[in-house]
Amino acid sequence: MSTDSNDAWDIEPGQDWDVFLFQPEDAEGVSRLFRSVYGEGYAVRTYVEPAMLIAENAAHRVISSVAKTPGGEVVGHNALFNSAAHPGTYESGAGVVHQAYRGGKGIFTRMVDHGIEVARQFPHLNAVFCEPVCNHLFSQKLTDKAGFPPRALEVDLIPPSIHQEQDGRAGRVAAFLVFRTFRPRPHTVYLPAVYRDELDFLYQGLDDSRDFRISEQGIPARSVSEIRPQIFDFAQVARVAVHEVGEDFAPTLDRLEKELRGRSIHVNQIWVNLACPWSGQAVEILRDRGYFLGGPLPRWFDSDGLLMQKILKRPNWEEIQVLDDHYAEILRRIRADWERSIEAGRS
Repeated sequence: MSTDSNDAWDIEPGQDWDVFLFQPEDAEGVSRLFRSVYGEGYAVRTYVEPAMLIAENAAHRVISSVAKTPGGEVVGHNALFNSAAHPGTYESGAGVVHQAYRGGKGIFTRMVDHGIEVARQFPHLNAVFCEPVCNHLFSQKLTDKAGFPPRALEVDLIPPSIHQEQDGRAGRVAAFLVFRTFRPRPHTVYLPAVYRDELDFLYQGLDDSRDFRISEQGIPARSVSEIRPQIFDFAQVARVAVHEVGEDFAPTLDRLEKELRGRSIHVNQIWVNLACPWSGQAVEILRDRGYFLGGPLPRWFDSDGLLMQKILKRPNWEEIQVLDDHYAEILRRIRADWERSIEAGRS
C-alpha cells in the first residue's frame, strides 16, 4: 500500500454501504480513493482524473460499479472495461476498497457481482473476463464462485512492486484468465495441431458452442499480417494482437522483438486469432522463437484467440498459488510447455 498522505483520507468507518452504477458526481470520490491507495503516480489515468472517468463511463468504454455510504462517500470501485482485441469483450478489474472498509466486509465481491448484473444491460458487451492473481487465493475463489472458469495462465504478468507490500514476496505475479459469455456466438476455431490435447482440456465446459478444426493450411503467398502491439513500459509487458497472419509474419515478429528488447520488456504476450485457418503455422513460428502456451481466449477477437508468451527470465513458478486440482493441472501443462521451450532453446 502507498503511504501517500491521502491514506489518511477521513471516511468514518463502520457505515452502511451499497453498490451503484457510476454517476458523474462519483468521479472525485473514485479518483481520491485510487490516489489514497496507489499514490499520484497510478499508471491508468482514467481512474485518477475525474473528467476522464466521466467521459469513459459516458461512452460505455468503462462501466464502473461504485460502493458508497448513505452520504455518498466512495468506499469502493470496480469496473468493466475493454482491454481485449475486440471492443465487445470486457475485463472486470480496476478494483479498490477504502482501507477502513476492508477485511471481510464483502465490498469487493459485491462490486464484481454488480458488474456481472449490469453487463446484460449493454447490448455491445459480448463476454467478460477477469485476471485472478496467483499470489493469493481470494480472487480465484471469487471468480470461480461467480461462474468464470479458467482458460489460460499469464506467467509473470505483474511486477512485484504492485503486490510486494501486501504479501512480502519479491517475485513477479502470475494471473489466470477466466471467462464468461454473455451473448453467444458459435463459430469455427482452428486449433494448432501441436496443442490439440492441451486445448481440448482448456476448452472443457465452454459456455458457448464451437466448430473445432485442426489448422492445416499454410500461410498464403503475398498475404499481409495485421499486428497491433501495446507496450506497457511500467509493467515491462508487451501485448501483441495478431488479427491477421500474413506471409510477412516471421520477419515482422523479429523486428518487433528487437524493439521490445531495446525497451527492456520482460514479458511478451502474443494473441493469435484462431479464426485464421493457418493459425497453426503462426504458432509454430512462435514456438521456434521460444514462446510457450498460455491458453485459449474466448471471444478475444470476437472470434477466439490463443495466448502465446515468452518470459525473458526464469518465471516465478514457485510462488504461484492455485485454487484446486483443475487450476493446478492448467499450471502443470503451461509449465511443461515452458520447459519444452527452454530445452528447444538449448538445442
